[in-house]
Amino acid sequence: MQKLPIFTKQHIIIFTRYPETGRTKTRLIPALGDVGAASLQKQMTEYTVSQVRKIQKTSAITVEVRFSGGNYELMQNWLGTDLVYETQGEGDLGERMLRSLTDAFANSAEQVIIIGTDCPDLDRQILTSALAKLQTCDLVLGPAIDGGYYLIGLSCIVPELFSGIDWGTDKVFSQTSEIAAKLRLSSEYLPKLADIDRPEDLIIWQQRVRDN
Repeated sequence: MQKLPIFTKQHIIIFTRYPETGRTKTRLIPALGDVGAASLQKQMTEYTVSQVRKIQKTSAITVEVRFSGGNYELMQNWLGTDLVYETQGEGDLGERMLRSLTDAFANSAEQVIIIGTDCPDLDRQILTSALAKLQTCDLVLGPAIDGGYYLIGLSCIVPELFSGIDWGTDKVFSQTSEIAAKLRLSSEYLPKLADIDRPEDLIIWQQRVRDN
């Protein structure tokens, strides 16, 4: 693990995977092939990073990429040296997210957002809205159409939100919301958006490419 810098008050963590052929977007390989699926992973990550960089031009935020696959050098060569990189480490998705949040708050962040790279409609406007909402509440969630969430933002560490969740299922958002309600967390929600996980989802990405 590299020594992390001191983060700004607001911090964005991007979860992604290095686009290794045959090891990324595996559910899309039947439709796109090994190379095509890896290429889509690459494009979608680059798009997400570009939206975050737009916010950096007008706001004092730090950005961190938590990655799996590849290594530090490969990630820097791919996405640039202006971002902070750290491996996701071991464990299920909840354990990996909780670890990244714990590290961020330990490095002076006060409001932290985690996003993935599977949601092409997660743009600068929605990210800006999430950062604004997080200034006045404990939790911000961006629900995905498939029952998961594409964004989670917290103003403090809440380990309970990452334990006992059926990750990768359509129960993730509802289970997380139920836990938040039981803990009496003040919560805000973002628009419901679609992830790109299956062949039938590809039309969403194609539409985004056409629009840009």
